[in-house]
Amino acid sequence: MVESPEREVGVGPWTGPWPEDARLDPELLREGDRRNVEDRFRYWRHDAIVADLDRTRFPLHIAIENWEHDFNIGSIVRTANAFNVAAFHIVGKRRWNRRGAMVTDRYQHEIHHGTADDLATWAAHQGEGRGIPILGIDNVPGSIPIEGYAVPRACVLAFGQEGPGLSDAMREVCEVILHITQFGSTRSINAGAAAAIAMHAWIEQHA
Repeated sequence: MVESPEREVGVGPWTGPWPEDARLDPELLREGDRRNVEDRFRYWRHDAIVADLDRTRFPLHIAIENWEHDFNIGSIVRTANAFNVAAFHIVGKRRWNRRGAMVTDRYQHEIHHGTADDLATWAAHQGEGRGIPILGIDNVPGSIPIEGYAVPRACVLAFGQEGPGLSDAMREVCEVILHITQFGSTRSINAGAAAAIAMHAWIEQHA
């Protein structure tokens, strides 16, 4: 069996007349751009990409509890980048497992909160002082199916860790706990997968 060669990501050095565009990075133009970015951002400086994303970010925030250095955090952050959320919030330990993020966190806004109460205080001062709700995602007694639920446009979706799910403290600050309806035998689905489904439910309603 002949193995197919791996598709090379990105582009090589710039060819042709040197472009006159302040958004472009001279080093990337000379060396090529193999970063994990969309083709429309090839050769762009990092700060230029962030500035462009800031123009169209959605008013959706993602909060992730970080008590056990869960490897799923990186995956959730990567999905948050794909949907261009306003910011992601790390609740708990400041250092988190970035491996699964594939450096996408560099293009987002990261906010740290020591506790769930700190997150709640932050959320209460958003939305021009009116506050924005925190919606937990977990399959616990009393939770409501996310399917068909009118998710607010400006809100925080809060996710717990693989296994324990949302902490008691986080559930206390949530306006509602939503779950993803399942039909098989497993008690729960992977935290990273659940976050992707929940974020896409918001996208379906508001994007």
